[in-house]
Amino acid sequence: MTDSGATALWMSRHGINVPIYAITPNVASQRKMALYRNVQPLPLAISLDRDEALRQAEELLVARGVVQRGDFIVLTVGEPMGQAGGTNTLKIVRVGMH
Repeated sequence: MTDSGATALWMSRHGINVPIYAITPNVASQRKMALYRNVQPLPLAISLDRDEALRQAEELLVARGVVQRGDFIVLTVGEPMGQAGGTNTLKIVRVGMH
């Protein structure tokens, strides 16, 4: 989840050979990130509660068909939520298991 897209840009510069799904409510950030290598911006009005936002992101990825129950995904988020430039958490999650 991202507000500014800075973390998605940083990740895209490292030549990671997996898709990066950048979930954001910010339309301007979605447009910028559409130009980043391997980044696919996804729109979502994100909750300000971290656990709820992580659940929403997981549900969105399942609904889009990019992950399925049992897959492992890596999520990044900043706290406090809703402030750009504050990524301070990386979480490895097994989809559908929390």
